[in-house]
Amino acid sequence: MDETPTGPLTGLRVVELATVIMGPYAGAQLADLGADVVKVEAPGGDPTRHFEPRRHPGMAGAALNFNRNKRSVCLDLKTGAGRDALLALLATADAFVTNVRPGALRRLGLAYDDLADGLPGLVYVSAQGFRSDSALGDNAAYDDILQAASGLVWLNEQVTGEAYYVPTVLADKVCGLFIVQSVLAALRHRDRTGEGQHVEVPMADTMIAFNLVEHLAGASLEPAEEPGYGYPRVLSKQRRACRTADGWMCILPYNDRNWRDFFAHAGRPELSADPRFADMPARVAHADELYGQVRELTPQFTSAQWQEFCDRVSIPAHPVYSLQEAAESEYARQGGLVQTVQHPTEGACRLVAPPVRYSRTPPGIYRHFPPVGADTGQVLAEAGFDPSRLD
Repeated sequence: MDETPTGPLTGLRVVELATVIMGPYAGAQLADLGADVVKVEAPGGDPTRHFEPRRHPGMAGAALNFNRNKRSVCLDLKTGAGRDALLALLATADAFVTNVRPGALRRLGLAYDDLADGLPGLVYVSAQGFRSDSALGDNAAYDDILQAASGLVWLNEQVTGEAYYVPTVLADKVCGLFIVQSVLAALRHRDRTGEGQHVEVPMADTMIAFNLVEHLAGASLEPAEEPGYGYPRVLSKQRRACRTADGWMCILPYNDRNWRDFFAHAGRPELSADPRFADMPARVAHADELYGQVRELTPQFTSAQWQEFCDRVSIPAHPVYSLQEAAESEYARQGGLVQTVQHPTEGACRLVAPPVRYSRTPPGIYRHFPPVGADTGQVLAEAGFDPSRLD
């Protein structure tokens, strides 16, 4: 594997002091884009190293993906030498990303106020469950907690009648992307002014804002108008995949012409003149009835027949895929989205390639996920710190 990055962040160094998914996912995005991401791990390593399945201790399959393209340095930050080594690394870094809780950072002497005077150009991005200046600032928080705190579980309950979590670590991944955005924006400011800064990414605030993009709805006006919080179309109990003659599809007519074409093809052209479905505001207000009608009409044709028709008249449509079907579809294969590589210790493994295309500075996978501390000596020597001090 070629260890020469080609992405647009080549030449930047990011020190990642983060565990589990949110922080490491952000670090992986930056590393894919070419940044030299140094992952600082405690003895024993990031807990995700010990997930299953795995072939060898400390090299879990999931961690191979969101820690690729990084170098690993092992430090015990509770020792003076370990903290000194981290400070030496930070002196060479453009950005520092951490999801360690604020109280722990203060106890370690690694809060932003502890570092700002000595490292005025450092972009310091911290992320935790809740704002550090709130009563909840030092509370433990994981993805399920943030789904509950942000209204996401409530949204599921409105549709299903059950307080389900979304079956993906959505809060971790969304907040990880906000970390990346924060790093890049703050680096742009530093490039113009020379000033570093502290950027805080509180997961609760981030997810509440994320959910309110459409769900502030009627509550965006003062006084609130019906239906208040919650976007009716998205909360329709009938907003589901459609049964076809031989499977399941998402068929989503959107504009007036789409609906006229759909109802005509389904043998019910009169429905396009129904006042409940005649225009966008009416369709949103009567989403349950509309989607119920759609689901009654779709079983008369096969999925292939629906796809051919929808493509012909430009109605958005797609079969319902399993995760495996999505990852192994012809579309995904042609784009090289999932790549098989040979890891030096783990053998053949599959990695998710960067999905965004750059015409001049393509991101890529150029470095395997290393064992804990595999790069400690090299990285500390680059920072001018004698690794023997750690012994």
